[in-house]
Amino acid sequence: MTTFIMITRLSPEALRNPRALEDFEKRVMGHIRNDCPSVHWLHSWAVLGPSDYVDVFQAPDIDTAMQVSTIFRTFGRVHSEIWPATEWDRFKALLHALPDN
Repeated sequence: MTTFIMITRLSPEALRNPRALEDFEKRVMGHIRNDCPSVHWLHSWAVLGPSDYVDVFQAPDIDTAMQVSTIFRTFGRVHSEIWPATEWDRFKALLHALPDN
């Protein structure tokens, strides 16, 4: 499974009140569980800055990660970006496997 990091920014029109965030979350996560059962959610954070949320999940491939992003975009007025991620130790192992030139 590949790890993906998704940042999400809500549009000002997306939600009318703070409690609507929980409804949005339940609706979106329900669709992800039903439509992308192979996705394993690892972490979610609310953040300050240019994005409102950072989520980390695992998916078998990029197509499934794109489906996750599409579900978020479909059921709420949001902008999302998804980045594949590699744990640092694995990244160092990849570096060591490169030829010395």
